[in-house]
Amino acid sequence: MGAVSSSAGQHRALPVPDGLEGQRVDQALSRLFGLSRTAAADLADGGAVLIDGRARGKGDRVTGGSWLEVELPAPPGEPVAPQPVAGLTVVHDDDDLVVVDKPVGVAAHPSPGWAGPTVIGGLAAAGYRISTSGAAERQGVVHRLDAATTGLMVVAKSERAYTALKAAFKERTVEKGYNALVQGHPDPSRGTIDAPIDRHPKHDWRFAVVQGGRPSVTHYQVIEAFAAASLVDIALETGRTHQIRVHFSALRHPCVGDATYGADPTLAARLGVSRQWLHAVRLGIPHPADGRWMEFTSPYPPDLAGALDILRAEA
Repeated sequence: MGAVSSSAGQHRALPVPDGLEGQRVDQALSRLFGLSRTAAADLADGGAVLIDGRARGKGDRVTGGSWLEVELPAPPGEPVAPQPVAGLTVVHDDDDLVVVDKPVGVAAHPSPGWAGPTVIGGLAAAGYRISTSGAAERQGVVHRLDAATTGLMVVAKSERAYTALKAAFKERTVEKGYNALVQGHPDPSRGTIDAPIDRHPKHDWRFAVVQGGRPSVTHYQVIEAFAAASLVDIALETGRTHQIRVHFSALRHPCVGDATYGADPTLAARLGVSRQWLHAVRLGIPHPADGRWMEFTSPYPPDLAGALDILRAEA
């Protein structure tokens, strides 16, 4: 059994014991590592469980002898160390939740291999009390944004909120709206991308549209077209890792600046964009206390707004 420790957690790799043949992934993880079924399901839902190199969901079945890899959470009682985060803005705060506007270069929570700032560390440094539900390194986190993606993110402060918000995201009663600047001109200009996503078959640090992957649905509409790119409004039905980036790359319209998924670096350089042009611009959630609908919006950060200014000036 292989194990690699980090301050955030531990990578474990081992063959699935024959005695677990046919069990669900969450059941197998619970028996192997002493996790609760909920914690094991959260790991699988977060893409932290690979079997024979492919990400697996909590309800998938394991086969004896297959190679299991999992990123285990940090041991209980090791909360995230407070770390001030420049540019992290609180746009709403009450007894149950806090909504933040996340700057670029900030991860949602610590993870193996990430040594940079996090939303959870920033909130702790600012004196916010976060729900203790969830794995130790991501307590209160009910959804995530990539480190290079900016915009709105909600974190649970109460246990009631954590449970209610997790259910809302699972049941898709949350509205997540994004704007992206993508290369070229999607055709049709309004449509739905319904294509399953899983780990890339050759590069496990990337994701891809893969037959048999997890169901993934993205709705989009072009709101402004330029000579070399299009500004697109996006609504997600599902929230897979890198979903928007993967789906638009599969259409051959990657997000401007997204070198990981095939974007043209010369266009990004001309527009002054050093990361994917992707911003979580809208967030709508039912409040955990009374179900009232809450909506939040976020302006573009300077680097993304500057790229649009250049394109509009050239038009």
